Amino acid sequence: MPDPRPNPTRPSPAGGADPRSHTTGLSGSGASGLSGMSSAGGSSPQKPATDKTGRQTFGTEELAIVLSHYDLGVIDLIQAYPRGSRKAPKLILRTDSGLYLLKRRARGKEDKYKVAFCHGIQLHLAAQQFPLPHLIGTRRDNNSMLRHDGHTYELFEYIKGTPYDQSLEATQDAGKTLGLMHKLIRTYHPQYDPPTGSYHNARSVHNAFAALPNTLARLSPAQTPEQAQRISRLNRFLNEAYLDAVQRVEDAGLSDWPTQIVHSDWHPGNMLFRGSRVVAVIDYDAARIHQRIIDAANGALQFSIIGGGDDPREWPDYIDESRFKRFLRGYDSVPDNVLSRAELRIVPWLMIQALVAESVIPIAATGRFARMEGPPFLEMVERKVVWLQDQADALVAAVEG
Repeated sequence: MPDPRPNPTRPSPAGGADPRSHTTGLSGSGASGLSGMSSAGGSSPQKPATDKTGRQTFGTEELAIVLSHYDLGVIDLIQAYPRGSRKAPKLILRTDSGLYLLKRRARGKEDKYKVAFCHGIQLHLAAQQFPLPHLIGTRRDNNSMLRHDGHTYELFEYIKGTPYDQSLEATQDAGKTLGLMHKLIRTYHPQYDPPTGSYHNARSVHNAFAALPNTLARLSPAQTPEQAQRISRLNRFLNEAYLDAVQRVEDAGLSDWPTQIVHSDWHPGNMLFRGSRVVAVIDYDAARIHQRIIDAANGALQFSIIGGGDDPREWPDYIDESRFKRFLRGYDSVPDNVLSRAELRIVPWLMIQALVAESVIPIAATGRFARMEGPPFLEMVERKVVWLQDQADALVAAVEG
């Protein structure tokens, strides 16, 4: 096992060593030197190779050099792991010491300070037995990130699990796990400044509303006056609904409430389950500092929203109220972490903001939401927003009792 003692260096703007030491330990993975950065040499990145689908892959020489920096034992299987960003290739490695996941970070996601911040959170949580894949330290200096040829690499233990099954039991455990994370990270003080901001009253959302009509007009040059009017009405309604939700949350006093580090991307795709139990929470890249209820409300939305196929016109207006209640009940089941009545009363309005933000931003940029065309998707969002507005008091009453 790699030396668990912390590495006494960490990244500095000039690329040199900072003599201040990192003191966070890690039980189990051996990677406690997050803030140092192990180098495999080279500084000019080569153009990444891709497979037939356009997903980036590892080069043979690249992989040999990177793996030489880890003490994994004999490797008897290397298998592509085609999940997540197409610009961040991943491999599953089977060795005589266990299963591992190797990842090369995508361009734009490899700032060493941000990576060190995210690793610090994971190391802190792992030391307290929170369910997540442990980082594996490099052979020589036990660093949690490796730099080679202008790229940044991470190695994790590989945890087997299944997707979210939408059961009430799994939903409740997802809420409980978020509550546990918030409790464990509440007093954590990172070495690096955490990002701020969220979907609440976000400048990116306001900018998206301004850009959306022009984006859709540019991508649909044959747009009729009636279609343009329809898009304008949708944009205006969603903008007004978003601003109304922002004001209600601000009037409740959110800006004066305590802040802490949160996950900020709590959805089923970032969790692995075994049956109804969460066995691993992944992807801490969006972690930042804000009020915990912003994280909890987004989780309540993600675990209760009901979608459908590729036609958003067939999606229902309502959420799954049973899953909504179970998620927040699970959160409150963590001792000394119960949400206050004031927090619960703004949950529907934060859900509206999260739903609008997640929809408007990509559509303003590309005219689409994943494979779906923008206008019908926005009409579906409008229906869900209206339902949430109408049912806000009933939703709050259901979780307050």
